[in-house]
Amino acid sequence: MKPPESRTSESRLVASLSGGFLLLFVALALFDLQQMTHWINLSFAWVVDLFGPLWQVWMLANLIVALVLGFTRYGDIRLGGNVRPDSSTFRWLAVIMCTLLAGGGVFWSAAEPMYHYITTPPNFADAESGVSAVSAALAQSFMHWGFLAWASLGTLSAVVVVYAHYHKGLAMRPRTLLYPLMGERIETHWLGTLADVVSIIAVAAGTIGPIGFLATQLGFSFESLLGWENNYGLQLAILGGLVAIYTLSASTGIEKGIQWLSSANVVLAVILLATILLAGPGSFIIDSFLNGMGVYLQDFMPMALNRQDDAWLGWWTVFFWGWFIGYGPMMALFIARISRGRTLRELVMAVAIMAPLVTNFWFASLGGAGIFYEQALPGVVSAPLQDGGLPAALLAVTQQLPLAALMVPAFLVLTVIFVATTGDSMAYSIAMAISGDHTPRTRDRIFWALTMGVVAAVLLRMGEGGINALQSFIVITAAPVSLLLLPVIWTGPRMAHAMAYEQGIVTHKLRSEELTKPAS
Repeated sequence: MKPPESRTSESRLVASLSGGFLLLFVALALFDLQQMTHWINLSFAWVVDLFGPLWQVWMLANLIVALVLGFTRYGDIRLGGNVRPDSSTFRWLAVIMCTLLAGGGVFWSAAEPMYHYITTPPNFADAESGVSAVSAALAQSFMHWGFLAWASLGTLSAVVVVYAHYHKGLAMRPRTLLYPLMGERIETHWLGTLADVVSIIAVAAGTIGPIGFLATQLGFSFESLLGWENNYGLQLAILGGLVAIYTLSASTGIEKGIQWLSSANVVLAVILLATILLAGPGSFIIDSFLNGMGVYLQDFMPMALNRQDDAWLGWWTVFFWGWFIGYGPMMALFIARISRGRTLRELVMAVAIMAPLVTNFWFASLGGAGIFYEQALPGVVSAPLQDGGLPAALLAVTQQLPLAALMVPAFLVLTVIFVATTGDSMAYSIAMAISGDHTPRTRDRIFWALTMGVVAAVLLRMGEGGINALQSFIVITAAPVSLLLLPVIWTGPRMAHAMAYEQGIVTHKLRSEELTKPAS
């Protein structure tokens, strides 16, 4: 094992490289945003062409293998040993839902179904498909935010981290994903440093984007509702309030601030959802959800492996897969951290089945309501969406809801909490990944929470181009991360078998050279 002084030196190196890269990104954007955007667009196109098919196959394989493990005897494995879970099942599920859904629950749930309703996705473009425009729009949205997406964020990868950290004593860092291939050597190998750095950069980029988008969305909303000018000063004030909320939450830890914020978020979301169903177009939403789920399940494989339109895939499916894969290693750490004492079956059920179903119903409720009002009065939602983009979608839908005077501010509060729950958990995870400690120092959590806010503030200063460049950059950072995650398709089952043997669930163990023997 690595001595404490060596681990400290390694932590400083990882922090310097990852933080330095983010500073370089900001510096290049400030120096010549147009040129940097050109480079990013070229790299984005290259990554989409080269990695897109690989990501589609990996996402599918990851889900299938996770389900097989969860619903066979391996599902009885107690993650991290026979210990009592740190939190109640409700709080555990609340943290998982709010951390992983986050920006998707507020930025895309109202907008994406409407986008697909206006322009039919390639898989349903054939007039002979027999699928209605509403079902096609929801089914495509379910594909992007459903079973494949959630499974990639913390099933097989979390199993590998659990085994390496709780059973073998390795520090909780992204590099532990390579433990089955390299053994304890990964603690000191340069590949371990590289794995940590690219994982931190990817998740920081993926988190800064929603933070910046929230400031633009609330600025747009305040301008529309109150007449305040949506300028940089207003966006900076909004950003400051958001950063203060998630920094305070991150500083108090998982058992306090993060769990409390997530639980409050779930309660508020349930209240708003019930209000939409009871006072709004509830019957239309339920019918649309069931029809959309039917199409989603029926056409699951064709949608998952669709390669009909490379340009469309790059801006939709492959973009989302890159975003989720970029979150993968850090989410594996976070899920492993909060899931000790749970069974593997509980983990798979929560992450790969329950959470996607809840997410899909949430998308059907907001997106379905938007389609309902669009059908009743064409342009009422689509026009603001096309003119104002993502920030306009949620406001356009909520303004049509009954009790709009209450629903609009309530959804804006929900938006803030959703993004805050991602900011606090990712600041915690980055601090954990750098230090390798199960509970990182408070000052490290605060530092990374503030750092992401500062980078978002700089990008906002450059206008829409800075945030858009970061969005494309997210997919680029996912390329090296996907290579780190690729082996979990076979190393996840091996680690599960090792834990099953330790716990007496299986009676034979794999040959030592096939399990975790360090490379010679």
